[in-house]
Amino acid sequence: MGLTGQLAALLGVALGAVLSTAATMIVERTRWRREVSVRWDERRLGAYAEYAHAVKELAHRYRRIAVAKGIAASGAAPLEPTAEAFAEAAEAEVRRSALAETVWLLGDSRTNTAAVRLNHCLWHLEWLARGLPTREQGGWDQAYEDFRQARQRFLELARAGLGVQGARVAEAVPWPPSWRGDLPQGPRP
Repeated sequence: MGLTGQLAALLGVALGAVLSTAATMIVERTRWRREVSVRWDERRLGAYAEYAHAVKELAHRYRRIAVAKGIAASGAAPLEPTAEAFAEAAEAEVRRSALAETVWLLGDSRTNTAAVRLNHCLWHLEWLARGLPTREQGGWDQAYEDFRQARQRFLELARAGLGVQGARVAEAVPWPPSWRGDLPQGPRP
């Protein structure tokens, strides 16, 4: 084997080593990015779920107070609007606010915007439950429907941001359910 043959063999080995190293680096970088993405998706899912639960819990508490005050239809057990009830709601609001910070740190801009709108709707319910004046004319029922739609929008955008496929439910489910018969219709949960 002449010098040219040895150089060609050496060049082939060197080129193979470079290509092998490059391929390994690309595979490792792709794997690392996937792992990071999964880790952030898990954190986003936890943040979205905790925040959505805290919001729903507060809305339910305000609804119970509204039922006790007679400004909301039945559908929840009344909660007397005592100083203690409002103090507990204030503690729950502090928790919701802290969870919202995590959503804003991890969420995309559309989901974060939906979270801000959801907060506004929740605070509207709080004002109505507390008997504070608002400029809105629709009253409790309209405010609660606005809240439900804002919560639904937040959940839709959170699911889209996480890459969750499909709809929350496959088809519209009538409300109230048929087993309720002639009972008065309260707002949807």
